[in-house]
Amino acid sequence: MNSANSILAHKAGLRATAIEHRDALPPVMRAAAAEAIAARPLPLDVSRGTVVSGFMPIRSEINPAPLLRRFAEAGAWLALPTIVKRGEPLRFRAWAIGEKLARGQWGIREPMPEAPEVLPDILLVPFAAFDRRGHRIGYGAGYYDKSLTALRAQKPIIAIGLGFAAQEIPAVPVLPHDARLDLVLTEREVIDLRSAA
Repeated sequence: MNSANSILAHKAGLRATAIEHRDALPPVMRAAAAEAIAARPLPLDVSRGTVVSGFMPIRSEINPAPLLRRFAEAGAWLALPTIVKRGEPLRFRAWAIGEKLARGQWGIREPMPEAPEVLPDILLVPFAAFDRRGHRIGYGAGYYDKSLTALRAQKPIIAIGLGFAAQEIPAVPVLPHDARLDLVLTEREVIDLRSAA
């Protein structure tokens, strides 16, 4: 087994354990965590027209809706990701709270196909697990890694991981294509990773 395959296998084990921990959180606790994150001051200054892309939660992921409302109240324009094809970066379409959503791949809700494409300035990123070096474990398809790399090649962008404190692990095994987070928001704290090595 080569080192890349070994890292992928290690990540798969960490992912499964982290998702078990997340699934074990009672729904009322998950909802309270989302509200606690949104109740704090926004972690970044947002000027009118800043594009913030959220995500529609699946399984037991934290719900970013309360935080997205806060960003919208501060003047941000909202967007959500859409899956184009496996192996390709996500695309981002404009969306406003309350607008109708379509069912995309795996039943994930996403903006209607006619919604205009946008380039986010701030990207809220879900994860199975994270560490304090700015690394995350997703679901293994690499959509957010590819997307962050593609977006950062076009303009400065801030990636904010959003999840529960219980999802923190000591160290995420890293491959060369893995894209780092700039901040992580949990119900307990704002973790600024921009100076992490």
